[in-house]
Amino acid sequence: MRLNKFLAESGVASRRKSDELIEQGRVDVNGKTVVKLGLDIDPEKDKIFVDGERVKPERKVYYMLNKPKGFVTTTSDERGRRTVVELIKTNKHIFPVGRLDYNTTGILLLTNDGEFANKLTHPRNKYERIYIAKINRPIEDKDKHRLLTGIFVDKRKSKFTKLELLHETNREKVVVGTVEGRNHFVKRMFETLGYKVLELQRISFGRFKLEGLRIGEYRELSKKEIDKLLKK
Repeated sequence: MRLNKFLAESGVASRRKSDELIEQGRVDVNGKTVVKLGLDIDPEKDKIFVDGERVKPERKVYYMLNKPKGFVTTTSDERGRRTVVELIKTNKHIFPVGRLDYNTTGILLLTNDGEFANKLTHPRNKYERIYIAKINRPIEDKDKHRLLTGIFVDKRKSKFTKLELLHETNREKVVVGTVEGRNHFVKRMFETLGYKVLELQRISFGRFKLEGLRIGEYRELSKKEIDKLLKK
C-alpha cells in the first residue's frame, strides 16, 4: 500500500495533505525519515510515525453536525476559539470535511477517513452544497442571471448551480447551490455584485440533508448512508 494512502485511511489527513507531511520530513517508516513520495509500505509489518507519534489503522467513523455560530471548522485554533471537533464526543482523531465560516451554520461532516474527505471535497466529483443566504438588499433578476451563468472570482469563471427565492415575497432570502469548495465562495460571489451576506446556513451536502438535528446536535452516520452518498 502506498504510504500516503495508508496515512489517509488511518485518519491522519487526505492523500494530498499526507504528501505534504512526507515532503516536510514529518513521516518516519521503521525509524527512517521519508522524504520521497510514492513509497510502498506493509501496514501489518512496518512502523509508521508522524511527528513522532505511531500511526495505526483505526475504525472509520462519520458524523453529521448541525454547526452553530461561533465555532471554527478546524481541529485546533491558534487564537483559542472553540472548534467543531469539540462538539463531537469520540475518542477518534476526527477532522471536518471542508469548511464552514466561523458564523455560518448548518450541515458539516466530520470523519477520520481521509480518502472519504478527499473524495467529497475534490472539485472533479461535484458534490452539490445547498445554502440559505440572507443578503442585505433584494436580489435583482439581472444579478440572478449573472450568478447562474457565471462571473469571475479569483480570475476564474464561477457560478451557482441554483439560485431561487426562499419565499416569493422576500427577495433578501435566497436558496443557492454550488459544487465549489473554495473558502467564502458563496459570500464572495454575492460580494462581487455588490451584495453582502448577512446570514448563511448550509442545508444539504450531496445526499445528506439537515433534518432532525437542532443547532449543535450531531449523529453518527451508518456505512449504508456513506455508501449511498458516495454513489451520488
